[in-house]
Amino acid sequence: MKAVQVRIFGRVQGVGFRYGALKRAHSLGLSGWVRNEPDGSVSLLLIGEPEAVEQMLSWCREGPPMARVERIQTTPVSPIPHVVGFSIR
Repeated sequence: MKAVQVRIFGRVQGVGFRYGALKRAHSLGLSGWVRNEPDGSVSLLLIGEPEAVEQMLSWCREGPPMARVERIQTTPVSPIPHVVGFSIR
């Protein structure tokens, strides 16, 4: 299992990013969450098989059609938190 904390910057709020992330995470079998941050960025916690996490990170670099991702930060999380399912916070 792999876990990463992700922060995405750019035009990522008000464009369906959280709902797109929820759908994609479910399709990849990931656990964790996604939420809007006060500074206009979006944060995610991704937990799952390394290949699935990497696929989700690739999706995050593009986001949904209306998003404009400028940059993304990833930080490995250890120990891996126990989270069941994927949700919007």
